[in-house]
Amino acid sequence: MGIPTALDRFVQQAVLQVLQRRWDRTFSDSSFGFRPRRSAHQAVARAQQYIVQGHGWVVDLDLEKFFDRVNHDKLMGQIAIRVEDRRLLKLIRAFLNAGVLENGLVSPSVEGTPQGGPLSPLLSNLVLDQLDRELERRGHRFVRYADDCNIYVRSERAGQRVMKSITHFIAQKLKLKVNEAKSAVARPQERKFLGFSFTEGPEIQRAIAPKSLERFKKRIREITRQAKGANMKTIMAELASYMRGWRGYYRFCETPHVLQSLTRWVRMRLRAALWRQWKTPRRRRAELMARGVPERLASNTASCGYGPWRVIRTRALTSGLSNAYFRSLGLPPLVAE
Repeated sequence: MGIPTALDRFVQQAVLQVLQRRWDRTFSDSSFGFRPRRSAHQAVARAQQYIVQGHGWVVDLDLEKFFDRVNHDKLMGQIAIRVEDRRLLKLIRAFLNAGVLENGLVSPSVEGTPQGGPLSPLLSNLVLDQLDRELERRGHRFVRYADDCNIYVRSERAGQRVMKSITHFIAQKLKLKVNEAKSAVARPQERKFLGFSFTEGPEIQRAIAPKSLERFKKRIREITRQAKGANMKTIMAELASYMRGWRGYYRFCETPHVLQSLTRWVRMRLRAALWRQWKTPRRRRAELMARGVPERLASNTASCGYGPWRVIRTRALTSGLSNAYFRSLGLPPLVAE
């Protein structure tokens, strides 16, 4: 779907403010996405609660291209149940049918909701409210955040049964498709939910999902690779901005040692980047001495033939480029130290 114009966004926002106040209180308590006073963290905590209660298997449902495949007629039928004003119904239909402008030509939209439009999240919750009510009717324990839905059951057999029946319901009643490649029945520890996973053992804790950790490290590598030819203050500002945002979300985990380990790894990346930036033994010696490293130790370290990832573990680098030094440059830790 095309991105709405500024005027369309303004009108959609006005419609949203009216409809959300009326509709939100009618949505399921197990729905957390794009709703006032609800968050991804609350959804993860609810999932954790179900696992602790003994529901050790999850039916992880991923809807294929959900926002692109919403059936307009079914959606308008749901809206008409809640909205009597025909002018408003006509306006919402116009938003849905607005089409996409490509190379001066408008392609009509026959399905999906306006990508990036303020009204789309509310409409998506309306569409999937049917799924929520069906799951409640069947007595399932579930958590839904937008089109990401997890159902928690006590056995793999029950999970396979639920997966089959709910997939059929989604296809027949909602006219949507479950992405089989991304959906599965598994232990919660083997899946990710909103960037988080869960630990094994008697005490179930929130942990950062492996893929989230991979994305973090990939981004840090991208930023620190630029240090070879860029100003360190610029690099540090970009790093700090990314790390603060990441910390704001993932400090909800209950495994702080992982955050401590990541903070140490970032500092190691920075030490290696600076070591490469200094290039020559003469400059390396001078830079180390400028940071308080004794002359002899600085000389021996600067002239050694070690690679960056070995030299950054030496006393000269860990003292000259200490944790306090990076804090002074504005590097935020991911967890209190």
